[in-house]
Amino acid sequence: MGKIIAISNQKGGVGKTTTSINLAAGLGYLGKKVLLVDLDPQGNATQGVGAKSKANKLSVYNLLMESYQVEDVRVRLNVPPMDVIPSNISLAGADLQMNKFEVGKEELLKKKLDKVKNQYDFIIIDCPPSLGLLNTNALTASDSVLIPVQCEYYALEGVTQLLLTIRLVQQLFNPKLIIEGVLLTMYDARTNLSVEVQQEVRKHFKEKVYRSYIPRNVKLSESPSRGQTIFEYDVRCDGAKAYAGLASEVVKQNEKEVKYYG
Repeated sequence: MGKIIAISNQKGGVGKTTTSINLAAGLGYLGKKVLLVDLDPQGNATQGVGAKSKANKLSVYNLLMESYQVEDVRVRLNVPPMDVIPSNISLAGADLQMNKFEVGKEELLKKKLDKVKNQYDFIIIDCPPSLGLLNTNALTASDSVLIPVQCEYYALEGVTQLLLTIRLVQQLFNPKLIIEGVLLTMYDARTNLSVEVQQEVRKHFKEKVYRSYIPRNVKLSESPSRGQTIFEYDVRCDGAKAYAGLASEVVKQNEKEVKYYG
């Protein structure tokens, strides 16, 4: 049985999509079976792994709002080694359409992903930068949430609302939802601010903060425009090394959990 991890932070520009595509790719290169779900109407994760040109007209919108199944909409990639459920602008109106449903509107994604969960080791969901029904669907479908936190002055303020949303989803739809981990992004060891934010985040979240952190790295900004993850674009750069480290941490942590609960 696979694990579903939502990458979520309603604050934009914190490295959420960058983390989704590069963590998914890193896990794939470690030999894990991975499905990346692009739940953002902007479709940046779809473009960032080179799935946009390979995708047919079906997308995550059809999966959520119609009778299509994961097998109908997913795109299989060899490089990076993963499957992708693509997104496009048609998803933009899904929140409003979901609101018309009397019951079950928060569990649309869960019902579809549960059918294929045992086909994968990890399912990574790139959440939209908002706290609407799409985000609620992601959290309801997931086993855990990975929170990227940018090393900036208002970093923790942006996480507060997300934590409230996670608690609400736990109470109403998904009592087993946990925080997978907190990832520091855009870290610059040369600045006092990054060091101070790291200390504050580690003080607040303790062992939930990954040892790996993502540095400011121009290659990470360039690679999505080429339709490549950082591992295809420049595997030797600091960004690639950081995401390889994160993928290893995620695998090791989950192997420990399986051993512990097994």
